[in-house]
Amino acid sequence: METFVLERGRAPLLISLPHDGSHIPAEIAERMLPAAQRSIDSDWHVGRLYAPLAQMLGASLLRPIASRYVVDLNRPADGQALYPGRRETGLVPTIGFDGALLYRDDLEPGRDEIQRRVNDFWAPYHQAITHEIAALLKEHGRVVLWEGHSIRSRVPMLFEGVLPDFNLGTADGASCGPALQQRLQACLQTQSRYSHVVNGRFKGGYITRHYGVPAQGVQAVQLELAQCNYMDEESLEYDAGKASAVQELIGRLLQQCLTDSQ
Repeated sequence: METFVLERGRAPLLISLPHDGSHIPAEIAERMLPAAQRSIDSDWHVGRLYAPLAQMLGASLLRPIASRYVVDLNRPADGQALYPGRRETGLVPTIGFDGALLYRDDLEPGRDEIQRRVNDFWAPYHQAITHEIAALLKEHGRVVLWEGHSIRSRVPMLFEGVLPDFNLGTADGASCGPALQQRLQACLQTQSRYSHVVNGRFKGGYITRHYGVPAQGVQAVQLELAQCNYMDEESLEYDAGKASAVQELIGRLLQQCLTDSQ
């Protein structure tokens, strides 16, 4: 069973899109409420945003097939909270970002099923990250792991008000070197169309925190985009007109990851 798609590149850059998938296997979907079966909390269209950029830059691109409702690839496999004390959706979500239940009564996955989903979906994706980082590191001596995410601009359960347009996370500077973070910040500061923040509400999830070890030549950065900038948040339709400007800025950010100065 194929659970992800990896398009290998030649540059020391791996773009991971762990919430790009929206497929929910039938045996899981039939136990879910109708609204949940739409996988509304997917990072809609991020693959469409990033694929042309990965091809242009020669970056590797890794995308899952299954929805984050099956298992959240950006959470630790033991289910520990990313932001202790805050409400979260978890490793195998049972609520959505709106706080609504995902499953019909008494049909939530139990411990054994959660472990099967980790084995079947989570583990292969992380093995692919590990292997691709190792290959790029061997070839280039360094690699940047870029985590591409998106979310609705308003999610009251997770944050107050409206999310900034571009949200960079580097685990408070632990997942990448100061030079790279400074270059990314400077890139965002050269434009005024989009609001931005570094290490605000989204500091980087499990993948950024776990794989980013600058001392070993591996830097990791997460970008959380507000979806209103490239799609309609109600209909979920992609807006090519809006998206072109977003792509251009993301491309400039990715270029900063490929400079020799780390």
